[in-house]
Amino acid sequence: MERRLTAILAADVVGYSRLMTIDEAGTLAALKSLRKNLVNPKISEHNGRIVKLTGDGILIEFPSVVSAVACAVDIQSAMRTRNATEPATRIEFRIGINLGDIIVEDGDIFGDGVNVAARLESIAPIGGITVSQSVCDHVGNRLGLTFEDMGERRLKNIERPIRVYSISIDTLSQSPERASTPAEEKPSIAVLPFNNMSGDPEQEYFSDGITEDIITDLSKVSALFVVARNTAFTYKGKPMKVREVAQELGVSFILEGSVRKAGSRVRVNGQLIDGRNGGHVWADRYDRDLTDIFAIQDEITHAIVEQLKVKLLPQEKKSIAQAPTANIEAYTIYLRGRQFMQRHSKSNYQLARRMFANAVELDPLYARAYAGIADCDSFLFLHYHLEAGIDTILATAAKALGLDDQLAEAHASRGLALSLGQRYEEATAEFERAIALDPNSFEAHYFYARACVTQGKLERAATLFERAAENKPDDYQSLCLLIPVYRSLGRPKDSESAAHRGIERAKNELTVHPENARSAYLGANALVTVGDKDRAREWASRALSIDPDDILTQYNVACVYSLLGDIERAFDLLERVLPHAGHELKHGWIKHDSDLDPLRDHPRYHKILELIG
Repeated sequence: MERRLTAILAADVVGYSRLMTIDEAGTLAALKSLRKNLVNPKISEHNGRIVKLTGDGILIEFPSVVSAVACAVDIQSAMRTRNATEPATRIEFRIGINLGDIIVEDGDIFGDGVNVAARLESIAPIGGITVSQSVCDHVGNRLGLTFEDMGERRLKNIERPIRVYSISIDTLSQSPERASTPAEEKPSIAVLPFNNMSGDPEQEYFSDGITEDIITDLSKVSALFVVARNTAFTYKGKPMKVREVAQELGVSFILEGSVRKAGSRVRVNGQLIDGRNGGHVWADRYDRDLTDIFAIQDEITHAIVEQLKVKLLPQEKKSIAQAPTANIEAYTIYLRGRQFMQRHSKSNYQLARRMFANAVELDPLYARAYAGIADCDSFLFLHYHLEAGIDTILATAAKALGLDDQLAEAHASRGLALSLGQRYEEATAEFERAIALDPNSFEAHYFYARACVTQGKLERAATLFERAAENKPDDYQSLCLLIPVYRSLGRPKDSESAAHRGIERAKNELTVHPENARSAYLGANALVTVGDKDRAREWASRALSIDPDDILTQYNVACVYSLLGDIERAFDLLERVLPHAGHELKHGWIKHDSDLDPLRDHPRYHKILELIG
């Protein structure tokens, strides 16, 4: 048995039973001819593998998402031409395509990746193609196609909603080769996470920051297709073969490298590899002062552009040359602050805020640092009633937006502050703006989801938390917070699925940062959900040992005790939390969190509701 990520195409004949009733022999002959003369050649042309045939359907596996979509478009375009000239034996297909994890056994394929493709096929328009969000993201605009958003759909026997897109065949040229002409495709590249060679795991933030900046710069080049950061970072820390990664992602080139930071010196190695044959296209080593890091990133970007022979537009040159800050010390401190903020505790918020403030002192024009200050102040205000009030936080976010009104993080920061002030309509507009500017923004989706929980909009919260977890492949928080949301929505299978994924990510975080109480208490909640009660108690106890006076630790361990049936211990912690709880915790989580359902009928819970008001 083998597991792998692959593109799956499912196709089916529309109205097959009706056609067989009308003319069984003619339908079988026409279908056989179509497979032999049209469908099979197209599959071979795009390197597909036929997994199985049914009377009216076909399941195909492709090494590349782009190849799968190009093949589908070729087939449907050719079918239109064929049906126009042979109306007497008109046959039409529905096609669905998904990118997903599959199990391969004895030549057959199984798993959710296959099931989703089959369900997408069932809702495709006649003669049309529907694809999942992951397929749409990977193909982008490389094939000159128009993807029409059909919204989120609940597909039969699929645990979570799937965002579905329809490919508009009407916008294509009548030539069946339209979608597969190499000259019309953009060069495609994935930037894999640069390895941290500093010998210090705490330096990981720096190598990750450089990788993200290179991805951002390359994404500004309109003549390139660049795989999104969240997809590329799923390969972090995993042994891999470049050609296999290129096939899985459907790209022609892979950029990989390493970073070694020591004192005031930095060494960056980069190599561009042809994903089709594994050959080295370009490689270089930069051994410079740390102050040259932005120049190094700029040189790498221009080297890639030159090697791939794409043209930079004047505005793109200007945008790439514009560093986030002119001060390398401010940049380094900002990256470190962001690392601490993501650990979500009072001491880490305060430490991150000091770092962001230090970055602003070094560079008063550093927009991202102002957004970081606003986020820290929001969480300190929300959970601990410390530091700035809402108006001050909004003013800080306004500084970030004044410096860069296209900065997604700044719009997300303003949305967070507005939601804390219960100005939900304005907050929603800011979150939507942030997501429009950067669909892969973790913060925008995570902050937005939290605001939706507070308002009781649990369906929307579930969608946003799932997207946040996709955007940040090492994030355990979104998955663990999804557990009670799915439970409240009556979706136990989704809740359990989120728990299993959350446990793995929380365990990884605890291994790297054993002092992080948040990964312990959220992981404990997930362990209860999957029935591992002994380990849940152990992780909950560990969280309280790490940070016994923290309000978030107390609340979340109370949730664990509630689920374990330790009712009195749960109430003891909740009553300690209550005097320090803010609006979101009291009116959002305590009222809507299904973790506390075992407590609802208890007299002590009714007393808590009276105190909340």
